[in-house]
Amino acid sequence: MNNSTYKDALKNEVFTYITKAATQLKLETYVIGGFVRDFLLQRNNKKDIDIVAVASGIELAKKVASLLPTKPKVQIFKTYGTAMLRYNDTEIEFVGARKESYSENSRNPNVESGSLKDDQNRRDFTINAMAFSLNEGNFGELLDPFNGISDLQNKSIRTPLNPDITYSDDPLRMLRAIRFASQLQFKIEIESLQSITKNAKRLEIITKERIVTELNKILLSPKPSIGLQLLFKTKLLHQILPELVALQGVEYEQGQGHKDNFYHTLEVVDNISENTDNLWLRWSALLHDIGKAPTKRFEKGNGWTFHGHEFVGSKMVYKIFKRLKMPLNEKMKYVQKIVLLSSRPIVIAQEVNDSAVRRLIFDAGEDLEDLLIHCEADITTKNKEKKKRYLNNFKLVREKVKEVEARDKIRNFQPPISGELIMKTFNLKPCREIGTIKEAIKNAILDGKIKNEYNACYDFMLKKGESLGLTTTNNSH
Repeated sequence: MNNSTYKDALKNEVFTYITKAATQLKLETYVIGGFVRDFLLQRNNKKDIDIVAVASGIELAKKVASLLPTKPKVQIFKTYGTAMLRYNDTEIEFVGARKESYSENSRNPNVESGSLKDDQNRRDFTINAMAFSLNEGNFGELLDPFNGISDLQNKSIRTPLNPDITYSDDPLRMLRAIRFASQLQFKIEIESLQSITKNAKRLEIITKERIVTELNKILLSPKPSIGLQLLFKTKLLHQILPELVALQGVEYEQGQGHKDNFYHTLEVVDNISENTDNLWLRWSALLHDIGKAPTKRFEKGNGWTFHGHEFVGSKMVYKIFKRLKMPLNEKMKYVQKIVLLSSRPIVIAQEVNDSAVRRLIFDAGEDLEDLLIHCEADITTKNKEKKKRYLNNFKLVREKVKEVEARDKIRNFQPPISGELIMKTFNLKPCREIGTIKEAIKNAILDGKIKNEYNACYDFMLKKGESLGLTTTNNSH
């Protein structure tokens, strides 16, 4: 593209109003960062726009708001010298051009006013340091002091200044470099990658919340394994998810080895990412085998085993979420559930029967489809015949689920016999026997011994009560 093309394209945006405001205030003004990068990559990013003014970004934001037809409210963040407004579903952030200096124990810089060049120098990567002029005299001109446009063409992540300075000053940039590499499928240039490895321990000063934000963006990228492998290679993953790193490697005993569960996990995450944008299902794929490291055993005659790794892994999910300050709510419980049940459909697929499918439907509930998506992603064999057979088996499971669900209405069912009815029938006060009878009724339904209907369940309750030595009242039915 030439400069006139940039000019024409920018006139179609909100930039016309910003230029008008900047002219009235006599401010040098530029659009910088992600918008410019994505515009040049022809990626559709009109949700976030960063504006830098060589003076007060807050004053510019107020002036722009007064000119816009919708007169949006301006949010001011005095501590950071920034302001933000929303216009047509776009967040526009305004900041004064600045230069920064850092202390060793904080990523929060000491800030002072500066020129556009100072502001570009402080940017994390060359591809994020490019700016378009919004000034009347040279509207649309690209200002690219570090040849970021060449790095875009070469698909390269590179820092404007010495990478040791860039990453040591703000270690979050190490995660951002890897996140951009994963999102854009770019390469991190070698000097920069070596610097990340050298400065990896600096990640300790970054809050868990900021780390997780970047990790989530890596997981939501088209091919998360790109970012995950870079995290592993640079030793950042060792600090964030040591439980995942523990899966790496293959042990041999008596000539028998097991698969490398770390690289298997990366394949599963990539596979599932082709079929869902559900962040928490991608997290489930990432953590589905973490219980294998602590449960790994070699048994003579059986080889390597990982007994109960799903149960152990589901317990580990809570510890990981708590350590990383992630939400300890329904999202965590969802991940725990998928991890706990991750092998169930695989076992059922080998011999599809009504009873096992009923229990699967009951235990998975509304998350059954997600669980099956996960299990299909878990097939990483390179043997085409095996893969075809496994996928066909899961197809049979899906068909059986539909059949059983339509017939038995198992999903999230509540047996038609309540605890109150059991108490009334046998003249009981709250006691252990009530729970025993309810559990027996549930299991009888799931095993197909009785139908999920009142009369069948009531008769079964009477027989179960009798076997426990309970007697019925006369007016119980």
